[in-house]
Amino acid sequence: MVVRMRHTRAHTANRRSHHALKGTRLTTSKEGTVHPRHRVLLDGSTYRGRSVMDAGAKRLARAQKAQKQREREEGPAEKKTEEKVVEKKEKK
Repeated sequence: MVVRMRHTRAHTANRRSHHALKGTRLTTSKEGTVHPRHRVLLDGSTYRGRSVMDAGAKRLARAQKAQKQREREEGPAEKKTEEKVVEKKEKK
C-alpha cells in the first residue's frame, strides 16, 4: 500500500485560493445607468448613440405576429362564421 503524504494547512489554503467568488463587473453608461458588461438592458438603453432595444415596439411586433398566426390557423371558413355570429348579435 502507498503511504499517504501529509499535507499542511498552507498547502490546503494554496489549493483553495482559487475557490473565491469574484464580484460582478459593472459598467456605467453615458446616461448614468449601471449595468453588467456585455448585457442588453430592457429599459431602452443605447449603444454608440443608437437605441439597442425598444421593448414597446418588440411587444407590438410579437402581438401582430401572434395575430397573423392565429388567422392562418383558423382559416377563412371559421373566420366567416365568427363574422356571421357578430352580425346576428348586432341585429338583435
